[in-house]
Amino acid sequence: MTTYDWIVIGGGITGAALAYELTQQNFNVLLLEKDPNPDNATRYSYGGLGFWGGTNEQTQQLCTEGWQRHQQLSAELDGETEFREIDLLMTIAPTDSVEAVQASYHKFAIAPTFLDPQAAQDCEPLLNRDAIAGALHLPHGHVHPQKTTQAYLQAFQRQGGTIQYETVVDLVHRDRRVTGVKTTNGSYTADRVVLCAGGRSRTILQKMGITAPFYFTHAELIETPPVDFSLRAMVVPANLQRLALQTQATQAGVQPLWQQPHQELAPAILDAGVIQFQDGHLCIGQISRALSDTKANIDSSQSEAQMRAGIASILPKIADTPGQWHHCLVAFSPEKLPQIGLIPEIEGLHLFAGFTNTLVLVPSLARRFALWATGAREFILDI
Repeated sequence: MTTYDWIVIGGGITGAALAYELTQQNFNVLLLEKDPNPDNATRYSYGGLGFWGGTNEQTQQLCTEGWQRHQQLSAELDGETEFREIDLLMTIAPTDSVEAVQASYHKFAIAPTFLDPQAAQDCEPLLNRDAIAGALHLPHGHVHPQKTTQAYLQAFQRQGGTIQYETVVDLVHRDRRVTGVKTTNGSYTADRVVLCAGGRSRTILQKMGITAPFYFTHAELIETPPVDFSLRAMVVPANLQRLALQTQATQAGVQPLWQQPHQELAPAILDAGVIQFQDGHLCIGQISRALSDTKANIDSSQSEAQMRAGIASILPKIADTPGQWHHCLVAFSPEKLPQIGLIPEIEGLHLFAGFTNTLVLVPSLARRFALWATGAREFILDI
């Protein structure tokens, strides 16, 4: 039986990028993913690259590195990521204070420009100027998350990496040391294991009695076929309620409820936004729910109606576009920084999860993690 240097659990963008970077450092790597076409956070991501989103020297450096990596990633991986630069419009509701919303963005590396309703509509003609108090404008980037992930996976395999599509059921461990992974088809041994399975990583850790400081929400959106009209910008609310949801769901008094089934940790929220991909299809969303079950029952018809109503006021042409409701888990860390590195309680077990601004940070952090695995010291792993 082969003993791998690393087993990477999860084949989304985090697992694919990390597996690739580990093979770049000449490690023998096995990647385990339960489905060749997974319904995960990567699959239903907007694909945005918020390279402006650093809030201190460390995160600004990582955002800059990630932005630079994306500009040459297609060539490096020999696969199309559909990288492009786009406008980001963050709409301000009439009930929100324009000054307060603007002030909340002063902490970022690049300050947004305020556009009055007419200027916002000039930037995105499909926008309903009568439904907003204005918008914040930022330069932004965009990739196709699935194609980027696939490019990473193909490059990983070309370098000798192995992919098995199997469901992970447990970790193999002895005396608080992980020695491999058990799947529905058998077991694999490794010197080290890293969890990149998003929200499901938390469930795997719970089986070993470990409560890690990262969580998940249930995210919902509508995906349409290609349409015969074009959006110029990515549109999202400036006052993102998802951030408040994450804070509320991880307060000290709420955290014990994460260990119990059928718990709603905070009321669901709607951040009405839309992105159009290069092939013309749209992703419209987004509802987020803080529910303790990874397989919670959600009323898809009710959710779809809420998302369509939310987008109808600001982008009325889009509201009735035929599409399919989808749902996935999105992992997050309450500190807004990813959980990366060795889990102290268990030898040989690592985390690479809980990202915010995922697509910008992952290329840089995956490379740094792989270098750290060779013995180099990387500052991000000191978080």
